[in-house]
Amino acid sequence: MSNRRETAKPDPNSETANHFAVSPFGVGDGNASSKDSLQGLRNLIAAEDLSVVFQPIVDVQAPRVYAYEALVRCRIPGFQDPSELFRRAVEEGCTGRLGRMIRELAVPLCAGMPLFLNIHPVELQEPWLVRPDDPLYFHDHAVFLEVTESVPLTHFDLCREVLKELRARGQVHLVVDDLGAGYSNLKNIADLEPRMVKVDRQLVVGIERNPRRRKLVSGIVRLCTDLGAEVVAEGVETPAEFAALKETGVHYMQGYLFGRPAFPIAPISLEVPKLG
Repeated sequence: MSNRRETAKPDPNSETANHFAVSPFGVGDGNASSKDSLQGLRNLIAAEDLSVVFQPIVDVQAPRVYAYEALVRCRIPGFQDPSELFRRAVEEGCTGRLGRMIRELAVPLCAGMPLFLNIHPVELQEPWLVRPDDPLYFHDHAVFLEVTESVPLTHFDLCREVLKELRARGQVHLVVDDLGAGYSNLKNIADLEPRMVKVDRQLVVGIERNPRRRKLVSGIVRLCTDLGAEVVAEGVETPAEFAALKETGVHYMQGYLFGRPAFPIAPISLEVPKLG
């Protein structure tokens, strides 16, 4: 396996581009499965169809911007929902290659800050993430890999071993994403030992009007803290949600209240409007 970094080729017409002019994957890697995944990616999208944007994750106690999450965007109408893009990538057998392409775009654009990156569970069954030339190993701050809870995690033992290898290589941490949606399983928090857990927007919306949900989120925070994980509340949109969530003890928040996904990364105001 080569340690050579594959060179991404951003749009030459922009000083700081968040999309490719041409694909960073010019050829296969010399084996049938790699060639198949390259063809699958070409069947799915062109390089210029993809871009990335960034959304801040805020430390609510400081307050300060703690990190940014990279979010993929696709200009093909049917793939504007990233979950649909990755669903088709699974069908085409190019999930790992697509994830690598997104990291080639995102990592260089977030230098100087911790970075959250989404990975599909199928990527944990492919060799791309453990390649030593992957961009995530060259980031100058911590990298947090978000594994969604809204898709079932199969081949659990293999995934756990891959995650263990990733974390052993440096500042790479696991995030269990979307807790409270879909296939949520608290057992994964115990077994996968994530550094962060993200509470889904479904538990956040209207939480200031729902005492039972506040108790539930408070309980999740206590459980995760006892297991060595910090909690991020996703989808925070109103000052009332912010105030209620802060009382539950969540460590970080993310949502339109602080900033929408954007590129270039813009300064944000941490002055949360007062209630009433």
